[in-house]
Amino acid sequence: MIAIIGEHDPGIGTVLSIRGSVIDARFPVQLPAVHNELRAGSDGQIVIEVVSQLNQEVIRGIALKPTRGLSRGSLVRNSGQPLKVPVGQQLLGRMFDVFGQTIDRGVELVECEHRSIHCAAPALIERSTKSDIFETGIKAIDLLAPLERGGKAGLFGGAGVGKTVLITELIHNVVGEHEGVSLFCGIGERCREAEELYREMKQADVLKNTVMIFGQMNEPPGARFRVGHAALTMAEYFRDDLRQDVLLLIDNIFRFIQAGTEVSGLLGELPSRVGYQPTLASDLAGLEERICTTAAGSITSVQAVYVPADDFTDPSAVHTFAHLSTSIVLSRKRAAEGLYPAIDPLQSGSKMLMPPIVGERHYQIAQDMRRTLAQYEELKDIIAMLGLEELSREDRQTVNRARRLERFLTQPFFTTEQFTGHTGRLVHLEDALRGCERILADEFHDVPERALYMIGTTDEAKPTR
Repeated sequence: MIAIIGEHDPGIGTVLSIRGSVIDARFPVQLPAVHNELRAGSDGQIVIEVVSQLNQEVIRGIALKPTRGLSRGSLVRNSGQPLKVPVGQQLLGRMFDVFGQTIDRGVELVECEHRSIHCAAPALIERSTKSDIFETGIKAIDLLAPLERGGKAGLFGGAGVGKTVLITELIHNVVGEHEGVSLFCGIGERCREAEELYREMKQADVLKNTVMIFGQMNEPPGARFRVGHAALTMAEYFRDDLRQDVLLLIDNIFRFIQAGTEVSGLLGELPSRVGYQPTLASDLAGLEERICTTAAGSITSVQAVYVPADDFTDPSAVHTFAHLSTSIVLSRKRAAEGLYPAIDPLQSGSKMLMPPIVGERHYQIAQDMRRTLAQYEELKDIIAMLGLEELSREDRQTVNRARRLERFLTQPFFTTEQFTGHTGRLVHLEDALRGCERILADEFHDVPERALYMIGTTDEAKPTR
């Protein structure tokens, strides 16, 4: 108990002021270092992180837990170390909070190594200089918006278009194909979303190779701001120590920026454009630059991105896009048509889709697909007004190809077998490329469209009507 420890202890200080989550404390003997973890309250349950040293005796900290019950004069203990979270294989299948405590009502972890959440990004000399493709086994992604191994992909989509299903399928395929692990980080998640995701992942049998960590919406901004760093510390253990490929899923990266804005406002920092914190670029870079490929392994990230008011010039969107190598856009219109996964092939894209990286053949097939689908999009209005018969022979061939390509880009998922009745398919890139080549060459022009719907490779398409 902190209250009964003498004030002559160099690690003990007293609270000078409390303003919401911001706490000033005086340490007359030994000043805590920045990022050190402090404990306050009668049972030491209030966690405070030092953010600045005001003078030789006073620090300013941000509380990561509610400050209810704390008052001026309360004693604060310096732990002498930064906030730490557990790492190791014991974490697989479990759910944690920002402090590394289990929140899934399971057994407590014992004899687990703990590491600081504040780690420097790998030096440039330690990073891989090759640009490799991270195969997901999902046709629409691998063909038109390939992920970069150790890169960052943005996942754009509203509610009900299949974000969670896509995330669980990515986790399933990473475990099966790459023998890697997945880590889901929920920043500012609603408790309903977290509970639903946990249940769905358990039903889909992907939880046993996944670690989940949440900083929920009702927690103080300090906790939401640090949960991303805690998740990366866990992911870095699997990459650097176990030399595994890690898939890190972050939902939502905007809420990380939002939490940083709240912390900055509480600390009284002068806001920059649109009210964001003046350190927006460095705060985001401090998190994003730790996601990379080294000689040991890779951390590949898929991040859900919310764009405020659909304004792509908003500072949060501008700084986030600067870090992304791939954009995956989910379309509500495609979801309504039953074309799952509802990835928009024209709006999605990747910096990896260049001949020196993916090869000339893949690049050309992707360009031909986009051209065909874009022409079909332009012809839709004419078809709606005049009918398909009024189009030229060449345009009818384009529509024929485009509709078959759209259906071929659909894919049954392993994680939805129990709902759809379709057996899941993991499609290798070579099979997907060969299928698209055959469709673009009009090999399937007289095969019914439905024969290409919800299949893996074109070999499964049955030509019978």
